[in-house]
Amino acid sequence: MRLLLPGGASRAGPSQLRSARQVTSISAVCLAVGLALAAPAAAFEIFGFRFFEDETEDAVIADPQPYTIEVVIAGDGDLEGVVRRASTLVQDSADPASGAAGLLATARGDYQRIVAAMYGEGRYGPVVSISVGGREASTLPPDVSLPDPVPVVITVDPGPEFRFSRLAIANQAPPTADPDDYVDPPFEVGFAAGEVARSGLVLRAESLALEAWRQLGHPKAAVASRDVVADHATNTVDVTLVVDPGPRAAFGAVSVTGHERMDPEFVAWMTGLTVGEEYDPDEIEQAQKRLDRLEVFQVARLEAAQNVGPDGLLPFTAIVQELPGRRFGVGATYSSVDGLGVEAFHLWRNLFGRAERLRLDARVASIGYPVDTSQFDYFFGGTFTKPGVFTPDTDFIAAVSAERSIYPTYTETSLSARAGLNHVLSDHIAFEAGAQFERNRFDDVFGTRDFAVLGLYGSATLDFRDNPTNATEGWYLQGTLEPYYELVYGNPQARLVVEGRTYFGFGDDDQFVLAGRLRAGALVGPSLDQIPPDKLFFAGGGGSVRGYGYRSIGVDDGNGNITGGRYLLEGSVEARARVTQDIGVVGFVDGGYVAADVFPAITDLRLGAGIGVRYETGFGPLRADLAIPLNKRAGDPDYAVYVGIGQAF
Repeated sequence: MRLLLPGGASRAGPSQLRSARQVTSISAVCLAVGLALAAPAAAFEIFGFRFFEDETEDAVIADPQPYTIEVVIAGDGDLEGVVRRASTLVQDSADPASGAAGLLATARGDYQRIVAAMYGEGRYGPVVSISVGGREASTLPPDVSLPDPVPVVITVDPGPEFRFSRLAIANQAPPTADPDDYVDPPFEVGFAAGEVARSGLVLRAESLALEAWRQLGHPKAAVASRDVVADHATNTVDVTLVVDPGPRAAFGAVSVTGHERMDPEFVAWMTGLTVGEEYDPDEIEQAQKRLDRLEVFQVARLEAAQNVGPDGLLPFTAIVQELPGRRFGVGATYSSVDGLGVEAFHLWRNLFGRAERLRLDARVASIGYPVDTSQFDYFFGGTFTKPGVFTPDTDFIAAVSAERSIYPTYTETSLSARAGLNHVLSDHIAFEAGAQFERNRFDDVFGTRDFAVLGLYGSATLDFRDNPTNATEGWYLQGTLEPYYELVYGNPQARLVVEGRTYFGFGDDDQFVLAGRLRAGALVGPSLDQIPPDKLFFAGGGGSVRGYGYRSIGVDDGNGNITGGRYLLEGSVEARARVTQDIGVVGFVDGGYVAADVFPAITDLRLGAGIGVRYETGFGPLRADLAIPLNKRAGDPDYAVYVGIGQAF
């Protein structure tokens, strides 16, 4: 690759200003861009407490050199933000440099970073000056004596804006009728005559040209030559790319390295890559996700062989590093209405060498003051997961549990067991189905009753959100159907629940998000006194109508007693705003209906509203909500506080 400049382009004079006219390779600039964007991992900090901190992160600087920073842009002031984001001097200005030598080393690196940033904006003739104490940084020796603090001034003349002129890509991939193999042509991303000649668009065009060949089964497609010519007389850039598609290939055998207790044949099978099947990069991506879903590897990476074999097969190696066989954790939740809850779990990974998992969970909740153990909720359960049943995307899951829970409307003591299959159809679609059995005793307005339920369950989930824990766009839909037979009273029953969520982000970087949720349920069966209360519908609580007690909204029997209903309709609307990079605020309104046999009147609608604060932790926002019931009844709280991880929905 070459960058041609007009013969009369002058070089820097005694001041040693760094100009793009001295740069001979855009590839070097692109490398500089990558280095500039690479950021070291930072410790996690929340409310002044730091976790996972590297010992070197706050290392003591032996010879601190404080400095002030100023950025001056000649001509186009809109580029000041670009320069500031590219400059390490600007990014680190809050902390002193490591002596004069450290400051000058950072300044010298900034020449390249800023020039790269200007190339990224289509400015191929920038002149960059960085003065330290009034002298050009590139002329100062490392042991120079500097004032404390020393003024640093970055001056940038971006030069004219260049635009693409003649563009050509030789050996482009032929068009395909398969929508799964379609790749956007380069002109759709701005690689077209007349567009601003940003350096990143050249790299993007290369990437798209190669990806188009790879989607057609050519894994070793590469750029054979790259010719980029910037003409300073006309402020234009000509680009010629020549692509070598390489041979067409099919998947070869998958070998495994780095395993300890895992069965290597099982790991290879779980990738889902079939020997002889045409190479497809989408299959490689899915194979990687399958390995990640096993939850037994600290590192799992698929690496293709250097060359396609003479038989047309491309072998792969799964390079893995296993996680420890055991893990445990503790957690806590709090609501001003429902009290404190503490929980713990213990997880065994890879029980028999094929990623089997056994997880035990225990929870004690509804801990209030004064402490009354008779009002506590208890739960203990175990879940066994066997990945790779029938297909690499199908898991067998079996669970048993015992619990005692005291709700505002009933008390439950139960044993339950279920077993079924979970199948991941794609990144966005999953199905679950199986059989279940429950043995329960309930105390409510109908007295003390025993139930035994034997039935089936099935669910389908469509999740097209951009981020499951903090979505800014997309939608989510889940439907669950439970047909079952109640053995004590001898009644067939069925329960259907459908929930949808949608998100709309707007403003810079989705600073504002409008989120909505709607949930509906229906139950077919005998009279309410012959239906297990945990199958009936209630509303209220942190995941339902905030401001009311958990499962406290139901059907009034006319005597002031609350029972569950056959029908449920509830929804929420949230307006979310990000105040800073880490802090956001939320306003919300929740509403819920529960009906016995007829659609309730508008007066039966329960509404809650409130405000909340979100603190971004890196693994999901920390949530704190304050809600009040807008049309509370006797016994409803005046307000409720909820704390948790992740958005409310």
